[in-house]
Parts: sequence; structure tokens; C-alpha cells
Amino acid sequence: MLAIDQILRLPLLPLLLLQGIAVRRRALILPEPSGPRQGQCGSGPLLRLLIAGDSSAAGVGTSDQAQALSGQMAAQLATNFELHWQLQATTGHKTRDTLAQLAALPKQRFDVVVLALGVNDVTSGTSRRGFAREQSQLMQLLEDRFEPDLILASGVPQMQLFPALPQPLAWVLGRQSTRLDTVLKAEAQNRPNVLHLPFELPQDPDLAAKDGYHPSAQAYHLWAELLVQHIHAQLKT
Repeated sequence: MLAIDQILRLPLLPLLLLQGIAVRRRALILPEPSGPRQGQCGSGPLLRLLIAGDSSAAGVGTSDQAQALSGQMAAQLATNFELHWQLQATTGHKTRDTLAQLAALPKQRFDVVVLALGVNDVTSGTSRRGFAREQSQLMQLLEDRFEPDLILASGVPQMQLFPALPQPLAWVLGRQSTRLDTVLKAEAQNRPNVLHLPFELPQDPDLAAKDGYHPSAQAYHLWAELLVQHIHAQLKT
């Protein structure tokens, strides 16, 4: 049975198309931040970390990887671990793109994998069935190729809260992002080493980058804190 937003999508289509074109025309295009995409730091037990995904995983919204998700996580984890980390993330990537990117890596061991995907699957019209299939393929690839103890799947962001998106476009994309996040949560529940973490940050203007679409450095810090807390908790058990 179709949801209300899916029913209204057809009559709203002309307006949604116009809004989508307008958003693209006035969008502030931010580059991926400079800085290293792999490294070693800290002391303690060895922890091998892979971060993969789209522009949010790549740290768009900041000027340097030190302020981005990878840098924030590395700094926090280095206080307790000898951390070997690697970032594989590209602006615009959907799940299937990240699947192909990771499939091209040599087989190696990562203790923890962090995933940040979904927004581009929403905007490109990926169906729930397609998203479920590709997420399942991605999880299986990670388990077979990298043998992680823990996969942290960041939830699909609540797109209805993106400042750059006008209504009703934000509402329609928000409803679809919720549907895909439900799919991601269900996939995680079927795999004992996968943990779904809802992407829920406070509604604070300072947590959005200047493009109104990506996280700010402050948001990356909060996101990294949440991920690191779960890494500590899960590895202890």
C-alpha cells in the first residue's frame, strides 16, 4: 500500500521538479576537505578502522579532514588504541558505488567498519527493494573481504530537516529517507555484527554546514563521539 507522500508525488511532480532544479542552481558546492585519508596514531591495543560512504563520510562541510568524521574519530580513538585507519568515501556515492569501490580494495582485516550512506540513494530514486538488495550485498562484501568484528551503519539522515531543502520537497525526501532507514535497520538486525545507529543530531543551525546540506565540524564532532562510544561498548563485550 502506497504512503500518502507516494500518492501525492505525481500531482506534486511539477512543483518538486522545479524545486529540485532551483536547489541545484543555487546550491553552494563544497569540495571534499584536504588532508590524509589514512594513517596511524595513538597507543594501546591495535584497532583497524575503515570509514566508507558518501560526501558526509568524506567530510564535506569542513576544510580539513582533521575536522571531518575521519579526523574526529581518529583523534578520539587514539587516546585508547593504536589506531590504523583508512577512509574510502566519495561525494555522490550511492550504496552500489561504495560497493564497487570497496570491492576493488585488496583483501585485508579491519576490526571496525563505519558506513555513511543513503542520501544519494534517496535523491536518485532508489527503491526500498533495491536499497535492501544493495545494502545486503555491501554487508556481505564487508564480512567476506575484511572480516570486521563490528560494522556501524549510520542511519539515513532525516532529509526533511536539511535547511537547503524547501517544502514540499523536504517532506517528500524526508519520507523516503525514513523508509530507506527502516530497510537499513532491518538489514542490521539480521546480522549479529552490524549495529544500526539512527542519524539523530540536535536541531541546531550550527550543526549544518554553510551549504545547508552537509554537517558542520561541530556536527562531525558529535557524530564521531557517538560512533566512538559504541565502538568502546561493543569491543568490550
